[in-house]
Amino acid sequence: MIAFLFPGQGSQYPGMGKQLVENFPLARQIYEEANDALGFDIAALCFEGSEDELRLTANTQPAILTTSIAALRIMEQETGLTPGCAAGHSLGEFSALVAVGALSFSDAVKTVRQRGTFMQDAVPVGVGAMAAVMGVEREPLERICQQAACGEIVAPANFNSPGQIVIAGHATAVERAIILAKEQGAKRAMLLPVSAPFHSALMQPAAERLEEVLSSLEVSAFRCPVVGNVEACGYSDPSRVKELLIRQVCAAVRWDESVLAMDGSGVTRYVEIGPGKVLCGLVKRIVKGSDTSQVDSVDTLATLAL
Repeated sequence: MIAFLFPGQGSQYPGMGKQLVENFPLARQIYEEANDALGFDIAALCFEGSEDELRLTANTQPAILTTSIAALRIMEQETGLTPGCAAGHSLGEFSALVAVGALSFSDAVKTVRQRGTFMQDAVPVGVGAMAAVMGVEREPLERICQQAACGEIVAPANFNSPGQIVIAGHATAVERAIILAKEQGAKRAMLLPVSAPFHSALMQPAAERLEEVLSSLEVSAFRCPVVGNVEACGYSDPSRVKELLIRQVCAAVRWDESVLAMDGSGVTRYVEIGPGKVLCGLVKRIVKGSDTSQVDSVDTLATLAL
């Protein structure tokens, strides 16, 4: 069984998707649809925007989703591959829901533009932070976060792979946690260049604003299950989509468990669709010897077809 995987923030790069648009009319149609839905030129942002422009959360989210869906549609057209399940890292869960037919692309791209804005607005710049911690397992790191909190918020935000966990919360609490983690044997612990403490309790204002936006969203039947970030298991009930997407804003991304769930359900091949290859690297660390491939350009598409 094949799993389609979709990347989240941090995978963006200037020029992403440009090669696909230059070679496939279908990719151009996807960017034009996004431009119409958003009311601005997301194609120009992806193809010609600077790293700083692309790093702004309100830009990053629709840019990555649009590039991911353009790559998906071309891959479907050129290879005929179909998934047994799909999953995405944070923002990527929206791409996965588009891939399985649960959300329309137009609705998804408008929603993630707003989601990005809400997440950026939830915490003033400088108040929150995120840090990657290497070489400390889940339970010891949870204890470190509790010890570092001192009345503030800091907790695991992304369980990416064994020994690679991201924490998030108040900047001062995150800095205390970094010091404690290093004292307690972490191989590395470093602040990440992000603009807000995603997937922490500080994102609650964003979750509440997103709930209002999602209330009017139409959700359709799934063609196959999506393995969600919040519960790390497959779901295909349209009535659960909005609840899980709202909870996801403040909840930790359980990526390591999600990949193990896919492996346990019979997935033998993982195809990462969209910019970058972060997820392929994580999957290889979680499931040793796994068959992974990545698609975001004509070159990578040609490799996949072989």
